[in-house]
Amino acid sequence: MTTIGDIAKLAGVAKSTVSRYLNDGSVSEATKRKIQHIIRETGYTPNAFAQSLKAKKTNIIGTIVPRLDSYAFSRTLIGIDEELKTRNYQMLISHSNLDLEQEMENIHSLVRQKVAGIILLATEITERHLEIIKQIGIPVLLVGQQHEEIPSLIHNDYEAAYEVGKYVISKGHQRIAYIGVNEKNVAVGIDRKEGFKKSIESAGDIDVQFYETNRKNEKLFSIVSEIIDTFNPSIMVCATDNIAIGVMKAIYSRGISIPNDLSITGFGGYEMAEMIHPGLTTAKFYYKNAGNLAARKILSLIRGEDTPMKTVSGFEIIYRESVRKV
Repeated sequence: MTTIGDIAKLAGVAKSTVSRYLNDGSVSEATKRKIQHIIRETGYTPNAFAQSLKAKKTNIIGTIVPRLDSYAFSRTLIGIDEELKTRNYQMLISHSNLDLEQEMENIHSLVRQKVAGIILLATEITERHLEIIKQIGIPVLLVGQQHEEIPSLIHNDYEAAYEVGKYVISKGHQRIAYIGVNEKNVAVGIDRKEGFKKSIESAGDIDVQFYETNRKNEKLFSIVSEIIDTFNPSIMVCATDNIAIGVMKAIYSRGISIPNDLSITGFGGYEMAEMIHPGLTTAKFYYKNAGNLAARKILSLIRGEDTPMKTVSGFEIIYRESVRKV
């Protein structure tokens, strides 16, 4: 097994120089290229945890994820891990299972393991989050939610919802049901709804009713039945692709045709949205790219570089067969 000593001997430098390189320290460009070449040739892989015990500055980034079964979160984690590996950092994942108390404990646990920084894939930011983040003394990056006191990387939920609204109106829909989520989730529960509201303000004679479901969609069938029986919209705009897929199932169970009788849209751009029939019109977010960007941003914060407090990841509207022109 190749060691740091072996790398140093082959490169003709001291072990401390190799250690500085592996910990993102100051090394000349010529020496850096020499060490990089030898590492590639030997296939050397540094032991991140062993390094963390010896160095004041580790090459481990803690990542807290609220759900492991989420398409959005899993794609973001892939992007983070992919980018960190290219920069000689490793990712340590901590799962909170949507439990805020567990999330607080996960932050403390990662600090005890001497991570260099923490990426928090957040669904909600509370006062306790702010207190702990101020106390721990290492950089923290929020992904998916924004707070003015914490560096944040967000998806452009407001603008995406605005564009979805414009498209729905352009298709002639005037009776619209919007199915959202709890407003504790600011990005999905508030920003998407407000962006959609803004798009229809000047649209004239539009009747929109707003509804809410929980993350598990446990009451979705009854909500969909209530909407159809009492409101009878021409389209249902769903705050996530998961909600939209659940709505489609509920609609089919009543013998209703999509999009001939009722149109559907979502948000997210999940792979499943393309596989189902009809294909789901949706606002696609680039979760893996956002993960790449989050990794670069947390490393910038660790190095003390001038980093914007808010970074916005892009989106595009994917037009498929689930929406018809009225």
